[in-house]
Amino acid sequence: MSKEYEKLTKALADVRKKTDFVPKVALILGSGLGDYAESMKVVTTLSYNEIEGFPVSTVQGHKGQFVFGYVEDVPVVCMQGRVHYYEGYSTQDVVMPIRLMKLMGAEILFLTNAAGGLHNDMKAGDLMMITDQIACFAPNPLIGPNVEELGTRFPDMTDLYTPAIQDIIRQEASALSIDLKEGIYCQLTGPSFESPAEVRLLQMLGGGSVGMSTAIEAITARHCGMKICGISCICNLGAGLSKSPLSHEEVQKAGLEAAPKFKALVTAVISKLG
Repeated sequence: MSKEYEKLTKALADVRKKTDFVPKVALILGSGLGDYAESMKVVTTLSYNEIEGFPVSTVQGHKGQFVFGYVEDVPVVCMQGRVHYYEGYSTQDVVMPIRLMKLMGAEILFLTNAAGGLHNDMKAGDLMMITDQIACFAPNPLIGPNVEELGTRFPDMTDLYTPAIQDIIRQEASALSIDLKEGIYCQLTGPSFESPAEVRLLQMLGGGSVGMSTAIEAITARHCGMKICGISCICNLGAGLSKSPLSHEEVQKAGLEAAPKFKALVTAVISKLG
């Protein structure tokens, strides 16, 4: 057994001391969606502090716990607060929650985040379905010894975001009259926001939104055989695309304002994933 897998099995044992809940969907809540779990039929919660070796989020507004429950009739494990590479954790620690939720039984990873928009026609509050990603600006989480118990050394990234789930997101957005954008998500390390020159570079590469999470989580989920979908809440335009200075407070404010339609879409999509 590899050291990384042994660490995961110990963490899973800590989870099982609290609950034997088996989720189908693993949901990571980005900024502005932190209270989504309150709308779930909650079975139990588990603080990250109760899990041996588990990284704990230091970002303001991230609660730092798993919530186990149901969205409609679909069993879901929900992360209230993710951890980020910029907090000083290794990428292996950052993606540990993904692997742990897979071992809990989750088959689908639903990623949400707050992101900067890279198109001039975007505005704060827009929702963008992630169709692909650019992750090469952040350390790959699979660097180092391969965790053979979870997946192959060289996983394929074709159709990383499951096309069939993308179709469901489109259909449910249309039914809710949500003007859904689509695009490529770019992950940079943070914690500084991108410079105007970096924003122009990402535009040339075809990026649609940019943030400090998500892409390495998707890589990890693909490595261990999960289906993946993702939605960005556009909380600001990238540096140089608007006259306003960027701030974390702006991101939180825009996320909260967009939360009602974001929550409605997440609920509608998960109900179909069952």
